[in-house]
Formats: sequence, C-alpha cells, structure tokens
Amino acid sequence: MAAGNRRVSAASARSHTRKGKSGSRSAISRGVWKKLAFVSIVGFLAWAYNAIQPPPPVICGTPNGPPVTAPRIRLQDGRHLAYKESGVPKERAKYKIITTHGFMGSRNDSLFSEELLEELSIYVVSFDRPGYGESDPHPNRSVRSGALDIEGLADQLDLGPKFYVIGISMGGYPIWGCLRYIPHRNNGHLGFPTIPLG
Repeated sequence: MAAGNRRVSAASARSHTRKGKSGSRSAISRGVWKKLAFVSIVGFLAWAYNAIQPPPPVICGTPNGPPVTAPRIRLQDGRHLAYKESGVPKERAKYKIITTHGFMGSRNDSLFSEELLEELSIYVVSFDRPGYGESDPHPNRSVRSGALDIEGLADQLDLGPKFYVIGISMGGYPIWGCLRYIPHRNNGHLGFPTIPLG
C-alpha cells in the first residue's frame, strides 16, 4: 500500500487529537506553576529584605529625637559633629590634639589626666564619630570623609594649620585617612590598637 493512500479512521484521529491537547494542557499548566513559584519566591525575598532593614536613624535635636547636650559644629555637608574640649585653653597650648574613639566609645573617652594636660600644656578635643553619640550619621562615610571631618573640626575650632591626631581602636581609620588625604595638616599621629595579638 502506498504511503499517500493510507486511511486513518475517525476514531483513531480523535484519539490522536485528544492526546495532543492533553499533553499541551499539562505543559501549559507546568509553565504556569513555574512562573507562579518564581513570582512567589521573588515576592518573599522582597518582603524579607524590607523586614530586615534597620529603622531610620534618630537624629539629635530633631522632633522625636534626643536633645542636644554637647557643643557641636556644622560641617560643609550639613551634618553636625559633637565634640568635647579638655586640657589648657587652645590659645595657651603647646600641643593641640584631636582624638577619635573606637567602636564602643564616644567623645567622653579620656586618654589623659587633667594634671598631665596642664603640666604639658596640652589642648585635647575629642568628637563623636558620625552616627555615634550626638553626631549626625553619615551613610556614605569613608576613610576620606573621616579625614575631612577632622579637618573641618580643626578649622571651625581654629586649631591652626597643623595638629596632632590620636586614634583609639577603630578610631584609627580616620587617622590613616589624615595621613592619606590631609598630610599637610598633621604634626604627628598615634594609634592605640585594642585587639590583643598572639
């Protein structure tokens, strides 16, 4: 029998057509389930990302924020830095030092006794790094911005063209920034690591 003269019964044709439609329906439903699963996973991940975001910072001196209790300067970008002065008046000082605190510290950390500061004619200003204490947060802070914050503090407090910087623990990164970005302003620098070695 020639291939062109082959006859197909109506029952066989209907059976063949039903199998084709049934197969395509299951393929469509599998595709829909895959898309639905993908959308569900993406939706869950978006919800989870939003759920773990920290709340917005509470800034000192704003409505619903804590009150400002320390002297502060306003930097060029509009942020405030809280600071604390100790030692002899800066006009009498032989040495002007800016200190930066570590991770759990603040402007109230003291490295020197008042007697030592008086005896050696030292003026010290310490400040709350961005996001600590009463200083405004800086979401895009970097090593460079830390150095520029120190320079802005020195300029607004009229410390002169050169000063000393001391960093405690994590406060060392702004000191490195001073060496990198404002070396012409440094009389000297010192870092106190607080992590035990060995």
